[in-house]
Amino acid sequence: MLKVSCPFCGEDRKLAGRRRGDVIQVRCGSCGEGWDRALRPTCDRCDGDDMQPAVLAIVEKGRGTQLSVVGTRIVHLCSSCDAETLVTFHRNRPNPLMPDDLPHLPS
Repeated sequence: MLKVSCPFCGEDRKLAGRRRGDVIQVRCGSCGEGWDRALRPTCDRCDGDDMQPAVLAIVEKGRGTQLSVVGTRIVHLCSSCDAETLVTFHRNRPNPLMPDDLPHLPS
């Protein structure tokens, strides 16, 4: 799964990007650093560029033991490395994929 994060501080949420020619100029809202990213995402595991967009749920803990989907975001999945996840995504459409790490529930 493609995950963009700041190479300077590791931030992965407070990022803003703007297309400039054949790159996206990304700026980190946490540390203020900037860098260029290729327009076409590549897999961080196999360096392949056959990436497919999928919708991932943003989940937060609600009341008691309830988990709530509070939003979604687009992620890019590798056709090779994420093949099983892509099958699940296409089978369960229009529902988003659930994140691997869910908020901790009290025991």
